[in-house]
Amino acid sequence: MTTFLFMPHQCFDHDTSDGHPECANRLRAIDSVLGAETFSFLSRITSGPATREQLERAHDADYISRILSLKGCEGFVEIDEDTVMSSGSAEAALYAAGAACQAVDEVMTGHARNAFCAIRPPGHHAEAALAMGFCLFNNAAIAALQARNVHGVTRVAVIDFDVHHGNGVQSIFWNDENLYYASIHEDGGFPQTGPREETGAHNNIFNAPLLPGAETGDLRKAWAEEVVPSLKSFAPELIIISAGFDAHRRDFMGGLNYSTADYGWITTEIVKMANDNCKGRVVSLLEGGYDLPSLAAAVGVHVKVLMEV
Repeated sequence: MTTFLFMPHQCFDHDTSDGHPECANRLRAIDSVLGAETFSFLSRITSGPATREQLERAHDADYISRILSLKGCEGFVEIDEDTVMSSGSAEAALYAAGAACQAVDEVMTGHARNAFCAIRPPGHHAEAALAMGFCLFNNAAIAALQARNVHGVTRVAVIDFDVHHGNGVQSIFWNDENLYYASIHEDGGFPQTGPREETGAHNNIFNAPLLPGAETGDLRKAWAEEVVPSLKSFAPELIIISAGFDAHRRDFMGGLNYSTADYGWITTEIVKMANDNCKGRVVSLLEGGYDLPSLAAAVGVHVKVLMEV
């Protein structure tokens, strides 16, 4: 088995206006690094859009209709001060969620060992009826519920190492004892959620906020001493990664100081956990990462680890 790469061309068509940090150049930077000979054994897979049924597992029907009603809109529509839609945005969001679902399908059926989805708009801030933080549909939650509804998976874990807390995944998972969310993020950053005290209705939410300026040692301690024990206890059958790369020391969107090598380390640790608990099944979904050189480098080491297991 191999690693599958999903990068729908429709995700390039989400125009967020000049100067917006969540732009199509993010995917171009990733595509450039993954085009190197090192990644020649990646299997690039085409995928379709998410269905209404797949979206409604995580989102309210009226909310979905509002987002899809802006398909082909003229100019730019501000959803909030950070989140912008243009004529191609709704289609991009559908294909991002669709790639996440198909990645789950390929991994759960054994066609792939694991998968990485280079997709945008990102998803972990999107709540059931609210777009925010650049996010329209919650790709990680939709993927988790695809595993449950199509493949009969009982316990799905989402591991989030974006610099920002994934409030959307947390809110969608909150009342479900068989959905687990763990986030290592910058304390006090956007969207001002994710303290340790937020644990979910069934102790199924685990937040490990790090102080601004935290670096390699802090990440490793939070993972080993805080996340690992709760994740082992949960015993997931599938791990989904909300793979944000904006905790890199070069990224202007956060205040943590990870190195490129840290992303290789945390990916290795997650893969070890997957090997021990769920036959190595991992689906990784792009979230943040806005400094293009560090984003490309970090994605490169992340995908290289996925390929080598």
